[in-house]
Amino acid sequence: MTNRDEDRDDPSWSVLPPTARELLAAIEWDALQHAYGSAEDTPPYLCQLLDEDPEVQAEALGMLEMSVLHQGSLYSSTPPAALFVAAILPHPQTLAEHESFFPWDDRNRPLRAALLDWLGQIADSASYGEDPGSEDKYGDGYDDEDADEVEAILACRSIRPELYEAVEPFLDDPHPATREAALGTVTLLLKAPDLAELVPRAARRLCRVLAADGSRRERSSAALAMGAWGQDTTGLLNDPDPAVRACAALATGCARIPRATDVLFEALQDPAEADRWFPDPLPQIDGWLRFTLLAAVLDRVDAFEDLAPAAMALIPLASDYSVDRDWGPLLVKAFPTGYSPGLQLSDSQRELLQAVTANDKCWGNIGNKFRWLREAGLPEQRDAIRALL
Repeated sequence: MTNRDEDRDDPSWSVLPPTARELLAAIEWDALQHAYGSAEDTPPYLCQLLDEDPEVQAEALGMLEMSVLHQGSLYSSTPPAALFVAAILPHPQTLAEHESFFPWDDRNRPLRAALLDWLGQIADSASYGEDPGSEDKYGDGYDDEDADEVEAILACRSIRPELYEAVEPFLDDPHPATREAALGTVTLLLKAPDLAELVPRAARRLCRVLAADGSRRERSSAALAMGAWGQDTTGLLNDPDPAVRACAALATGCARIPRATDVLFEALQDPAEADRWFPDPLPQIDGWLRFTLLAAVLDRVDAFEDLAPAAMALIPLASDYSVDRDWGPLLVKAFPTGYSPGLQLSDSQRELLQAVTANDKCWGNIGNKFRWLREAGLPEQRDAIRALL
């Protein structure tokens, strides 16, 4: 019996939408690859996404994450698997709610939201080397790269229009987790140069979200997405919600607007409170919000003295583990040409070093801090820095 015959014996085969069924039957899966070799075992997992048992659904998605999207890597089996998932998104069986297959993800949400997130991860991986304003890494051929991987990346890029058309309708899904996942995936997809013409259409939908009396999380995510697409977010800099204001101020288009910088400073007056705005980080934000706020301020402000009050609010939250995203960059900003022996410290430099050396959490056994201390021209030992004071 062929693999296709075995697929048809799967109980979920009969409930597949016609497009998904045709795709599953048309692909020579045994000729494709995933992280563990031949992708001939992929169709059963795709079918099980519509199984009646939510636990089977969760396990099927977990297996797909480990195989056709292993740690963000793309394979020849990834594009057809993504198109299959896009085809089943409207199916009622994707409304089933359950926990993730992975123990570190304790969210309980609809399978549809998890599938949308999965498509977003594919879109994110496909955009590798495609940064705006720089030469496309794969635009004119490629050197010293794995040919199979590059072909998979290019193939995933080629299906982005189909993925977008499948994902966009769920921006209005009744379930907030699904709307959030759809917005995160749409944001990633619309970073693609070849989808730029779709940005105004999506932006009009998000303007309705921002104008509505929605949740802080949803409106803030919409503001971040608008900024990521290069849309004007200045009208949100005076929004009643400080979280929405801050997310609007992060837009690249606000980089030279003094009011936007003031909004970021307002948020950093109490960085712990800013972090509490989103206990679960927004899809567009990497880690605690204060890290993203600080990175934007560091990029926009020339003199350390202008951000010294924000630095003093941030240092009590800093540690060895966060040095790459808070007190390390702050040291380099405070000493842009490096400290040299005999240098007269400014009041703001002295205040920063006093705060850093007073925080025991910054002086554990993690070695990341030494790179930043060297870059700032400072001694690597806590007592040696205290001696400078």
